[in-house]
Amino acid sequence: MVKRKSNKNAAQKQVKKARRQARKNKRRRISKSRSLRIGPNTEHDVCSERMTAFGGLLALIKFLDLIKFKDVFKDMYVSPPRTPILGCYRMVLGLLIMLFVGFQRIGHIKYLREDSMITGILKVHVLPAVSTFWRYLQSLKIIQSQALLRIMAAVRARVWQLAEYRPKRVRVNIDTTVATIYGDTEGAHKGHNTKHRGKKGLRPVLCFLDETREYLCGTQRRGQTITGKEVSRQIHSFRWYLPDYVEEILACGDGEFISWESVCECEKSGFSYIFGNRRCTPPFPENCWYQHKEYEYNECMYQPIGWENPCRFVVMRIRKDQKGDRQLPLLEEDNYVHRVFVTNLSLKPHNIIAVYDKRADVENSIGEAQREGILAIPSKKFQSNHAYFQIVMLAYNLWRWLKQVAGHHERKMAVTETGEAPERIEVVDQTVRLSRLKMLYVAAKISQHSNRARVYYSIHESRASGIIKFLDYLDRRRAGKIPKFEHSGTSAYRATG
Repeated sequence: MVKRKSNKNAAQKQVKKARRQARKNKRRRISKSRSLRIGPNTEHDVCSERMTAFGGLLALIKFLDLIKFKDVFKDMYVSPPRTPILGCYRMVLGLLIMLFVGFQRIGHIKYLREDSMITGILKVHVLPAVSTFWRYLQSLKIIQSQALLRIMAAVRARVWQLAEYRPKRVRVNIDTTVATIYGDTEGAHKGHNTKHRGKKGLRPVLCFLDETREYLCGTQRRGQTITGKEVSRQIHSFRWYLPDYVEEILACGDGEFISWESVCECEKSGFSYIFGNRRCTPPFPENCWYQHKEYEYNECMYQPIGWENPCRFVVMRIRKDQKGDRQLPLLEEDNYVHRVFVTNLSLKPHNIIAVYDKRADVENSIGEAQREGILAIPSKKFQSNHAYFQIVMLAYNLWRWLKQVAGHHERKMAVTETGEAPERIEVVDQTVRLSRLKMLYVAAKISQHSNRARVYYSIHESRASGIIKFLDYLDRRRAGKIPKFEHSGTSAYRATG
């Protein structure tokens, strides 16, 4: 009896092995098949299958389900007075998908109305008309904008948990940009920026986390130069949007953000800070200059006019023939120009300035956010633009978070194969534009059988295997087959101290 059962198991194993080998042989035959020959006489016709150019959106939907985005949205989002038939979640999700796939203006929805993947995600035969989304956006106010920031904070905590990322110290880079306005829009003013001088615009402020390059917080602003009180409010909000295990925060900003209000708020909140100086001339002692590599450095305690306490100022002195294309303050002598900063760090001046110089990466984040749509002003109402700004940055963060989880998956695979963790993960360092080419713009066929949809990727598509592996990983995480987060002391990113 036992022998007969063992023979049966062996036969079953042989059958499974033969089936696997047959599938491998089929793939090999397909891959070695003759190349297609398409010319002017090639026949053409239509087919009954549903096709989509955005096959990678399936990964986004699985990711949103993994982080319970719908539950977070329903708990934290404040519905506007206008209630659409689709509901607030599907209306906002439609705008997020539009931005996620690379379109920036609400009018671009007309190009996506009949895409099989998008209509399937939103559970409609065809997307609503552009005017429906536009009227919904017109009903949004600043209260919805604040709710979206809270949603981002909750999702950030969940994504960091999935990626086993638990930093004790983070660095927040603050900067502003200018969205030029052509027409009559509330809040648009002429700014001080030389490039946009004489043109009306809005001047949003954005705060990015240096380690992950994700958007932390910010706001759409009117066109005037930012004041010290506004900077203070932004700095005060950092703790609201970060998990509790983050113990230290370093705030970095250029000369636009230096003021007693911003310095005082950092001191009160227990943050470290480095701000560029453009408003005062500290008296640095002549006998305290020291040489480090090519440049000279100095420091002093100085209390500018209107400040309640003296603060530490550090300076880098550069000969005029060495200054290059650096952004330099107004302090200038006959033979030197100076870079002056205020800080509460206890490092030597040359180390402080080296830390500040890493802030240059925020320009890349600002540029990427501009390309993602923060320069698109869809409405004449300032409050609607305020909410749309946060929707754009939420879509930007969704790319960052999706790549963060994908990078964690690739890192785990690398550890399994080689036994050593790589220092950097390529998918995390790519720009959003390149990530779209790698993870989103993959053609897929959608079939429906027994009232269930199924997505197929071409075996000839080189990116299909990577996408399928990532989708399988997301399915295992959603099913709970991968152990829950236990902090191992490692991270998929460079060390944060």
